[in-house]
Amino acid sequence: MKRVLITGANRGLGLELTRQSLERGDMVFATSRRPEAATDLQHLATQYPGHLTLVQLDVTDEASIRAAHEAVKVVTSSLDLLINNAGIYPGMGPEDPENQRLGQFTADGALQVLRVNAVGPLLVAQAFLDLLRAGSKARILSLSSGQGSLEWKASGDPYHYSASKATLNMYMRALAAEIGQYGVLSILVDPGWVRTGMGGSAAAQDPAVAAKGILRLADQLHAEENGSFVTWQNQHVPW
Repeated sequence: MKRVLITGANRGLGLELTRQSLERGDMVFATSRRPEAATDLQHLATQYPGHLTLVQLDVTDEASIRAAHEAVKVVTSSLDLLINNAGIYPGMGPEDPENQRLGQFTADGALQVLRVNAVGPLLVAQAFLDLLRAGSKARILSLSSGQGSLEWKASGDPYHYSASKATLNMYMRALAAEIGQYGVLSILVDPGWVRTGMGGSAAAQDPAVAAKGILRLADQLHAEENGSFVTWQNQHVPW
């Protein structure tokens, strides 16, 4: 049984990762900004009593991150896997910035995306590092995107989302270089274009397939892969 923390677990790929982790017997800490409104997670909690803990967490709020750490620490003294899944794509969610097109940019809109998609995951990893260091072959998987690849970038829009994922890549690559000495590995994972509220109904990728591949990656990750950027099928993605 692994002890798994998943951010943004109330919907989309985060919810599917939570479901599959529970199905294989893991102890899961599922975080969201509003657990009281996360009806799908609450339903899973009734299905898997003692295996699922709902935790309030806003990755842009440092006090919320500290409180989430304390809440998890009450239940367990260690974590084996952190999945940084929480993220936004401007215009695809009710609380997201409305646009990221040339001629419509604002500093606040850009910074909001960067805080959620890049800075937040780094702060979460920092806060939970003590529990990860106490875990067994602990891993940090941060969900990035092919849009964050400088080599692959061939369009303008989306500006903020692409920049935020490239920033996330650098943060987690740097983190990997530092925490490898503790036996904790950090990699970036491109889950593909997934059919979720963020990805939209036209997306080709089934979230169940992507989630299965991501969890398989976590299980099979080796020390020499620390700091890598791969797809959910463990194929190299250029920086």
